[in-house]
Amino acid sequence: MASIYFSILILLVGGSFVLGRQKAAALPVSGLSALHSLPSYHGLFLASAGLVAMLAIFVVGAPLAERYVEATALSAFPSDVVADDLQRSALLRDVQMLAAGQYSGTPSPELDIAAKAYAAAQSWTNWGLIILGSVAGLAIAAYGYSLIRPDFRARNRFEVFVKVALFACSGIAVLTTLGIVFSVLFETVRFFTKVSPFDFLFGLQWSPQTAIRADQVGSSGAFGIAPLVAGTLLITLIAITVAGPLGLFAAIFMAEYASPRIRGFAKPLLEILAGVPTVVLGFFAALTVAPLIRGWGEAIGLNVASESALAAGLVMGMMIIPFVSSLSDDVINAVPQSMRDGSYALGATKSETIKRVVLPAALPGIVSAFMLAISRAVGETMIVVMAAGLAANLTFNPLDAVTTFTVQIKTILVGDQEFDSAKTLSAFALGFVLFFFTLILNFIALQVVKRYREQYD
Repeated sequence: MASIYFSILILLVGGSFVLGRQKAAALPVSGLSALHSLPSYHGLFLASAGLVAMLAIFVVGAPLAERYVEATALSAFPSDVVADDLQRSALLRDVQMLAAGQYSGTPSPELDIAAKAYAAAQSWTNWGLIILGSVAGLAIAAYGYSLIRPDFRARNRFEVFVKVALFACSGIAVLTTLGIVFSVLFETVRFFTKVSPFDFLFGLQWSPQTAIRADQVGSSGAFGIAPLVAGTLLITLIAITVAGPLGLFAAIFMAEYASPRIRGFAKPLLEILAGVPTVVLGFFAALTVAPLIRGWGEAIGLNVASESALAAGLVMGMMIIPFVSSLSDDVINAVPQSMRDGSYALGATKSETIKRVVLPAALPGIVSAFMLAISRAVGETMIVVMAAGLAANLTFNPLDAVTTFTVQIKTILVGDQEFDSAKTLSAFALGFVLFFFTLILNFIALQVVKRYREQYD
């Protein structure tokens, strides 16, 4: 149904645009200058009017039609069975499969009646929606066609439509963010009804597993996030220690020293690193970097874990180098050439100009690049899973095995879960803390940008 509906929508929009433009161009006026708006604006106005009408019918009518079809099919079953959510979902699935001819087995009489009612209701509601949308679109387009005159402000009307569309897109982005925040927040509040916030934030042991028997170790669960905070900060610190200098120096070289030929070759090659799948980097960390670090450690008498924070941090640093280098390169290139020329005129060398003029002027953008890289490192999962492991150790030793927030979230939510247990709800609490952490990073970056942008504007 949707394919037919949107095919008609595309035909209506295209036809409305052509008819509107042709009518405006054929108006009996002395040249196009007598028209308030160009003929193309008249066509765009007509096309947008039909588009809005048909989209409104579909957005409102499709959910209502679906609910009506499901209610019609479920009316064939006893009310006490339909009242149960699980049984209702199972019945609807069987009805849909039988109506589509994919049901295996012999259906019951009730199921057969429900499937026929479902198919009939779906057929006439689909065609009804198509006819209603087409009529509404044609009616609105016909009304807009009648408005086309030399003094008709088609451009103003179409610009209003564009502003509303842009506002709707930005509103969807904002509402999506709010929906994510509140969905995580509600589950976090449920988790804190089972576990004390003080124990969660300041506890020194993380063991969310709940044993089957009360006499087993860990039957009560331990939800202190201190080991996860330590592991996340340790791996992120190692990663940014690797990516920060390498990325910044690479950006300085490409922006200030490299010839156009070398820059055209080096920058795309460096940015390819950002496109390498993290699971591939995880394999590289687990099979190459971690054994190499362990071998070096044993050669000098150090006890290095087979899954160490150092291996994960080094490979993660390689992963985020393009985030630092590419953004810093763009920011450094955006510094006005006049600032460099003024420094050279005062007798400064190239290195002094970069150190005392270019980098301070580009500092807000460089800080933003570093914060983006840190946020990317904090949210990484696969490299840590494969190279650092799952052990929640409260340590700042880079040679030990550690784990992070994202790894624990992935581990907790794998497989079938009961969303009433503290173990599962703890994943949402971890997500909320991680969201709050990245929010703090963004706030710090905005403050730095604000401070130094005022200085150099």
